[in-house]
Amino acid sequence: MLHNSTVPLSVDFDTPGDFFIFIFHIVFATCAVLVAGSVVIGISCTRSLRVQNRFVFMLNTSISDTLTGFSVYYLGLFDVQEGYPSRNGTYYILPSFLGVNVLTFLFAQFDRYFAVCHPFFYNRFISRSVVIGICVFCWVYTYTILTVQNMVPISKAAQINAFGVMTFQIIVLVKVLMTVKLYIIARGHLIREVPSAERDKRESLRIIVFVVICFLALWCPSFVNIIVRQLTRQGLRFRNEATNVFAIMARLNALVTPALYIWGSPALRNSVWHIVWRKVCPCPKKRVGFKSDEPNERAQ
Repeated sequence: MLHNSTVPLSVDFDTPGDFFIFIFHIVFATCAVLVAGSVVIGISCTRSLRVQNRFVFMLNTSISDTLTGFSVYYLGLFDVQEGYPSRNGTYYILPSFLGVNVLTFLFAQFDRYFAVCHPFFYNRFISRSVVIGICVFCWVYTYTILTVQNMVPISKAAQINAFGVMTFQIIVLVKVLMTVKLYIIARGHLIREVPSAERDKRESLRIIVFVVICFLALWCPSFVNIIVRQLTRQGLRFRNEATNVFAIMARLNALVTPALYIWGSPALRNSVWHIVWRKVCPCPKKRVGFKSDEPNERAQ
């Protein structure tokens, strides 16, 4: 909670390491906002992308990643400690952007599974409006729980937080199982198929699998440390969010995830280049064809 009108900086600038930490957070926050924001603009301004379900999920996580990047300007540059009790905290509002991504990735994994393994059911029942509703649910659920947590006494809030950690353990387990399942599906289908529209659809599995693996690799250390601290009162404790190595790793997803989207999708890469970066970094004009990676714009 904010107790004073002036919040001290996260470091004292007594050592070279302090300068490195401060500069790192400025650079990281700026890069996350630029990359994730480019994905948001690229998808939003390209109809052939925003009508596809998988890009709607990408848009949802990229909005969250952009906000996470902006949040680092506060969490990384000022003396902030989220928790119970907190110091100059934000009632977990800013860290919860990652919680939105956890849920979004889970639903995106199920989306890709049904799109590839049960296309008839998928094309009939999973419309764009359903996917948008799911993305909205991720935000509403996350911040409804957070609102309740902030309205009750600290003792009850800590219990709700512990329940939330337990729930996320189940979600992470499901995500791991789904990641393995999707990897097996992608590997089996892509090895024996020649290039085609169906192959392009199944290649979208690779993106979500790789993204989820990177997300879990960066986020799980913080998750494990939180569990250890709650169960044993041990674990690692840090001066503030800016020096919390595990929290920094988790927030790195705000840069890694949209970068993987751009790397893995030629359609998104072209869109981001033509709509965003080409205007920022003008170069000699050259017409480049642009088409979507997937022909079924509505559902696939």
